[in-house]
Amino acid sequence: MALVKFGGGVIQMSGSIAGTTFARNRFANYCRPRTKPVNPNSVAQARIRTMLAYVADYWHSTLSPANRSLWNTYAAAVAMKNRLGETVYLTGFNHFIRSNADRLYSGETLVAAGPSVLALPERDTTTSATFSVASNLISFSFDNTLPWANEDDAYMKVYEGRPQIDTRNFFGGPWRWASHWEGSTPVPPVSPVDFSPPLAIALGHKVWLYSRISRADARLSEPTVILCTVTA
Repeated sequence: MALVKFGGGVIQMSGSIAGTTFARNRFANYCRPRTKPVNPNSVAQARIRTMLAYVADYWHSTLSPANRSLWNTYAAAVAMKNRLGETVYLTGFNHFIRSNADRLYSGETLVAAGPSVLALPERDTTTSATFSVASNLISFSFDNTLPWANEDDAYMKVYEGRPQIDTRNFFGGPWRWASHWEGSTPVPPVSPVDFSPPLAIALGHKVWLYSRISRADARLSEPTVILCTVTA
């Protein structure tokens, strides 16, 4: 399905109609023939599909009407951006799945109660990362003075993009879950943190990472995307 913005005709489109895909890059809007994606049915894909199905069923069959109302109130107060850059408001169901599927995938517990804070969590715009070929580790730096780092059951999640050739200047996915760190009330996590990348990296590659913050009440931030420096 495509999103279409009308003005004196069609101003912008994003998505697919029939056999044509419409999108935009830094130069202009463009269209191309639609290609059918390959479905390798990997373990990671099967896992996220299971998580999504579980959370969707939980909303309909287990979540109390009071908690559904709280999620709907949160959704009505939180502005999001769609693929055209327009401000939209998701449903409570959308936010419940968005927040809790992410938590379950990385091993945290589902949060049923809707958030009382009617805003997305802050993003950490200070993040940076370096991959060392010698150690085969990514060193990831973040601001451990932010509220999530000093809150029990809050997390920062990091995902790795598929390594690209060094002439590539943009990456939009796919992403692989890489690691996460839990906040702590008495002692926040120490930055930087080293971890092994889930996808192999070599000298000369370009690698993008993105991070999200999940607060204890399950509110999930927008992503922060960075380019990881690869060194010998």
